[in-house]
Amino acid sequence: MTIITKSFGIKTKGDTDILDITQQVGKALKETQLKNGILNVFVPGSTAGITTTEYEPGLLQDLPATFEKLVPKTAEYKHNLTWGDGNGYAHVRAALLKSFFTVPFVDGEMILGTWQQIILIDFDNRRRQREIVVQLIGE
Repeated sequence: MTIITKSFGIKTKGDTDILDITQQVGKALKETQLKNGILNVFVPGSTAGITTTEYEPGLLQDLPATFEKLVPKTAEYKHNLTWGDGNGYAHVRAALLKSFFTVPFVDGEMILGTWQQIILIDFDNRRRQREIVVQLIGE
């Protein structure tokens, strides 16, 4: 069993910016030459998350609208009172999503559905340079 950790950077716009990172994750897998195992995709930080969905225009509108209904930007957040940075909503949204996603791979290929992509959602209220960590366990 081998454990390999790789990473890549990605620029975001913030404000519930949704980015398809499937290709970058797949590239990290290919570079390892591992054949079978699992990989974990992780975003350090507390205002972004990783998940999966079909990366298509309708969902790129539906997801932000849903997060706005669940965790409105304009609600009162104690975090904002403590820090004054106005991104309390971003922390709550990211906590609901999660900061990681795990994918099995077989014969060097990720096992994803036909319309399934791995996405990063950056909820922060400003542009960010995010580092994405991909840790692979396999043979």
